Amino acid sequence: MDQKVPRTAKTLYITTYIYEAIDYNGPLGITKAHCLCGAGCGADMATKLTELKAKALLPGDKAITDALTVGLRLEAGSERGRGKWTFRFVSPVHRVKNSRGEFVGQRRDQGLGSYPDVSIADARAKAQVSRRLLADGKDPIDEARRAKADLLSVDAMLTFKQAALRVYADQKESWRNSKHQQQWINTLETYIFPTLGDVKVSSLKPADFAKALRPIWLEKAETASRVKQRCHTVMKWCWAHELVTGNPVDVVDQILPSQPTKRERVTHQPAMEWREVPKFFKEVLDAGPSNPTRALLKFVILTASRSGEARFMHWSEVDLVAKVWTIPASRMKAKALHRVPLSDQVVALLERQATSFGNDGLVFPAPRGGALSDMAMSVFLRGKNTVSSEPGRTATAHGFRSSFRDWASENGYARDLAERALAHTIANQAEAAYHRTDLLEQRRSMMAAWASFCTSE
Repeated sequence: MDQKVPRTAKTLYITTYIYEAIDYNGPLGITKAHCLCGAGCGADMATKLTELKAKALLPGDKAITDALTVGLRLEAGSERGRGKWTFRFVSPVHRVKNSRGEFVGQRRDQGLGSYPDVSIADARAKAQVSRRLLADGKDPIDEARRAKADLLSVDAMLTFKQAALRVYADQKESWRNSKHQQQWINTLETYIFPTLGDVKVSSLKPADFAKALRPIWLEKAETASRVKQRCHTVMKWCWAHELVTGNPVDVVDQILPSQPTKRERVTHQPAMEWREVPKFFKEVLDAGPSNPTRALLKFVILTASRSGEARFMHWSEVDLVAKVWTIPASRMKAKALHRVPLSDQVVALLERQATSFGNDGLVFPAPRGGALSDMAMSVFLRGKNTVSSEPGRTATAHGFRSSFRDWASENGYARDLAERALAHTIANQAEAAYHRTDLLEQRRSMMAAWASFCTSE
């Protein structure tokens, strides 16, 4: 309702949280609408702000004021349904001269984020915090800046180790396996923390990281590269949080000598020459008493699967009638479901496992329960002095995948079939887009031939 205001009347409007003396100097008898906060927030013309109204806000529209929260406004953005939250208030701290030369509270707008990133409910909650500050005689903008400065002051004291532990805590859940999680922090503890762990991140220079990495830069090039990348991640986090003005790890390569190329330093898993596999089956795997490790190693070789996928294999993944092993995406390196055709030899092996250990739970359980250790097959192969194509090195379980790949090439099988059997990710994205099938049935005859070859002696 409009109010008659005398020419020289000075009216004090008071709310619970905000107040300001307002002069009205218009002609006597002229009515003038005004808001209770005295900041021109438009509360006197406000209605309850709803999602429907917010989503209908167009570029150029007048700001929408919220009747439920005095001072809260949603200003139009550059697109329909987008806007900027502001809290309009009169500062109890900052003063300005009015038209009569008197000092009055300064009108200020506090940014509360953008809509719809900040919801109506969250914007109201933020505005209420600011209103409580006003009730205590404090300026919300000043308090926000002071809090940020205090936070930066504390964070500026962060050491590299403290920053690394924060990054590790934030990111470890997104990493694929627990082994990588442990390696990430362990490498920093081994190679970086002893020299840089207690140094403030704001003091670190490129030369500091170069000095820490130099002892392993050439001798352990692969490890050094990974440690450098992890240092880069930590310092990038610090940069994003305004703790440093740049990332000193970016230029470490300019200080250290050139590393061997990846091709020069690649170390392949020692693999048995594919022509020797049948002899290995006959003289080693079939020569001794059956046990979980022997059975697992046979299965890994005959299916060309990764040891981890086989060690944690459950009976629920196996269909002996359809002769298919379906590995869920969560257990695959590439995080994509993979189907493995089972040869007659593999089906017979699994049936023996079911007879010995039951067909519930793990297919290859350890004698004391749980899954077999990832070292079980390695210890077995070393104990049998299993030769590989690399002099002086024992063949590994993973190396038999390479044996299968060489056999497939030598026997004229298509590269695509062999790569799918190994569940390798297709690096070429354009090529990968056309792969709509896993060629299960075409792979079935190849895997049957491989199993027959392995057990041919």
